[in-house]
Amino acid sequence: MSTAIATTEERPRINHDDAALILTSGPGENREFADWFSQLRFEGWKAFHETPLPARTDEAWRFATIKSIDLTGFTRATPVSEAVANELYDRSPKTKRAARMIFANDALISRELCKTAAIESQGVIWKPLEQAIVEDEPLVSRHFMSQEAVLGSKKFAALHKAHVRAGTFIYIPKNTEVALPLETVHWLHGRNASVFPHTLIIVGENSKVTVIDRFESANATDPGFACGVNDLFLEQGAKLTYVNVQNWSRETLAFQINSTVVGKDASAINLAVNLGGRYARTESVSRLVGDGGRSDMLALSIAEGTQEFDQRTLQDHRNPATASDLL
Repeated sequence: MSTAIATTEERPRINHDDAALILTSGPGENREFADWFSQLRFEGWKAFHETPLPARTDEAWRFATIKSIDLTGFTRATPVSEAVANELYDRSPKTKRAARMIFANDALISRELCKTAAIESQGVIWKPLEQAIVEDEPLVSRHFMSQEAVLGSKKFAALHKAHVRAGTFIYIPKNTEVALPLETVHWLHGRNASVFPHTLIIVGENSKVTVIDRFESANATDPGFACGVNDLFLEQGAKLTYVNVQNWSRETLAFQINSTVVGKDASAINLAVNLGGRYARTESVSRLVGDGGRSDMLALSIAEGTQEFDQRTLQDHRNPATASDLL
């Protein structure tokens, strides 16, 4: 295959010919997945290679610093040792929550239900994505990355699909309220390591939940690559508050692709907090499909020095009797 690279001023550096770069050499690691999910990962790898690289001439990439997007040298993250896992567990934020999962390098290291929580007795499904792929296939396969990335990062969404192996699956059944937040912490450990965290949330009719995703680097100076996707679905009358806090190292290249589908009389609040990263691009799309649906898309970014936060949003009012706000 011939490489598809122009100058770094025009195109990101992604060397398709270097088979040693695990990021671009295909999805296959020595790991068992359900057949449907393995096929999906293969399709993602194929789409990644077939999708053109972004260029400054693309409307979705106007004003972006294209030369900052250099995937050269990043490799798939390896499992952390028990000692490192214990350290990262101790360093994970302490908040009042109903439940928490902690991942390090795309592997689960802790899953906790707090003593005051009774979410499983309510019928709530809250489990690692890898487990849900097998045990909840009808729900997961119907919703997983079912919405197209339309704000420019289609190629990186495909890369995520090819390499995703860890994340959180949450299903809130009809007429259920989870009083305290559900929280996930994703750690990136190791120099030039890469992670592909995923969050899939389905909030049932007239239900309510708050979910917090936190993204952290173990070392504040290590370069890294993060390519995450969120799929958020709200059924009739549902209420979801989703908070995404990224505090990657100052040498991390990060993509976060968010998709929210809001049903009739449902309400979604999506807050993105940007603290870390060298170059962090966030793409958020709210699709309002039901009468009375509402979406509030919020972001707080605190940057210094040469940090660059590139945020793109779309409020897609597929039903005219809907409302949205952006701040």
